[in-house]
Amino acid sequence: MNLSASIAAYERHLRVERGYSPQTIRAYRSDLAALAEFADGRGITSPEALTLDVYRDWLWDASQRGLAKSTLARRSASARGFSAWLARTAAAEAPADPAVVDAAARLRAPKADKTLPRVITREQMDGMLARLHAAAEDGEPGPLRDVALIEVLYAAGIRVSELTGLDVDDVDLDRLTLRVTGKGSKERVVPFGVPALRAIRRWLSAGRPRLATASSGPALFLGAKGGRIGSRAVYQLVAGLLADLPGGGPSGPHALRHTAATHLLDGGADLRAVQELLGHASLGTTQIYTHVSSERLKEAYRIAHPRA
Repeated sequence: MNLSASIAAYERHLRVERGYSPQTIRAYRSDLAALAEFADGRGITSPEALTLDVYRDWLWDASQRGLAKSTLARRSASARGFSAWLARTAAAEAPADPAVVDAAARLRAPKADKTLPRVITREQMDGMLARLHAAAEDGEPGPLRDVALIEVLYAAGIRVSELTGLDVDDVDLDRLTLRVTGKGSKERVVPFGVPALRAIRRWLSAGRPRLATASSGPALFLGAKGGRIGSRAVYQLVAGLLADLPGGGPSGPHALRHTAATHLLDGGADLRAVQELLGHASLGTTQIYTHVSSERLKEAYRIAHPRA
């Protein structure tokens, strides 16, 4: 099996056996396609010829071209996963072969720079939502959908892929909960509040029926042509809303997820409860929001305390 065929087989493994999300699989595909192109430039066309030196040279070449540390770290993780799968597959086919090794097991990349996620203040969120509600006063389906989208993103703290994957039946209007499918196809139930409930009800009664077509299926949120709304459209919506707000950092839907988590912790929520809400496998991932809150506390102290 040549290198391209091995990458395609690994992609099927991630999709079918590991249940990875389409977004994660696209990232792996992009990274490994870059690896295959680099290897081809060195005359390497089979996975057996990938050595630790080849993997290291590939990352070094990427770093010389100015790729960010976070990208290098992701590429390193993609290569290690692919190499480990190659070794397991080869070992299963020839268990007594001593030549079967995991070439990238010792591959390392520079640690990604740690940056605090962007957090929108409560006042900014209130102002943004007020503008959205005002735009939806005429009852047009697009603005009604946008209100419901943003209310749900902020209320539930879900990922954009989880939002766009929601079906109508995933919403329990009586219990104020959503059933979402997260990373690794893991399902969880998350709560939302009364403002989001009102926005969803209005979208379902006055907005969605006007956009729905025969191809809409059970999708909760629809695009302008009636199909399930895509992640790119949600990114564009959120980026447009955040463009005029002060503050740096990413302006995509994840900023609302960061904001929801930080506001929960600021309000006294337990860290493990926030972990469950966000669907983090590790508590360490959730702890970034405690750093965000600490930074906000220090900034408030610096501004308000006379001896700061």
